[in-house]
Amino acid sequence: RRRRIKKDVRLILHNTLTSRQTMRHCIYPGTFDPITYGHIDVLARAAKLFDRVTVAIAENVGKEPLFTPEQRKQMAEESITDLSNVSVTTFGGLLVDFAVEQEAHAIIRGLRALSDFEFEFNMALMNRHLKPDLETIFVMPAEQFSYTSSTIVKQVARYGGDISNFVPPVVVTALKEVIH
Repeated sequence: RRRRIKKDVRLILHNTLTSRQTMRHCIYPGTFDPITYGHIDVLARAAKLFDRVTVAIAENVGKEPLFTPEQRKQMAEESITDLSNVSVTTFGGLLVDFAVEQEAHAIIRGLRALSDFEFEFNMALMNRHLKPDLETIFVMPAEQFSYTSSTIVKQVARYGGDISNFVPPVVVTALKEVIH
């Protein structure tokens, strides 16, 4: 009986270690129009959990972004220089296809409030339907960023409000140039 228990424990440990080794790369997708400190907080949390994180900036999302994909990519890159295991790229098409192409094992999604959950949950289920091996992991930002969104930041910037507590300096500058 002891040998069987030891064998079972070894099997569980082996499976745990093996699964940890396969969960080394994740994709953090979004519009990031523009990137906010809330995005960066979620990204920093993901960077602690995974060996490699790819920020995937969506090109065609039907949202009519203020910035081009390249501008959003540049702002993101300049905002995360202290996260050495993070890279930034753009993508078009289905997220699950991009994740397979990138050999990622998980998708990271930020949840600010309960209102985000239904949309994110439905997207996670669809992604699971399309690619069952791809996990979606929900990450909550720090409380101070729970109400921050790119849309609200752009709206405040349009009316001349101070957005420096919500976005990196590169974004403050870019928004001033585009809006005023």
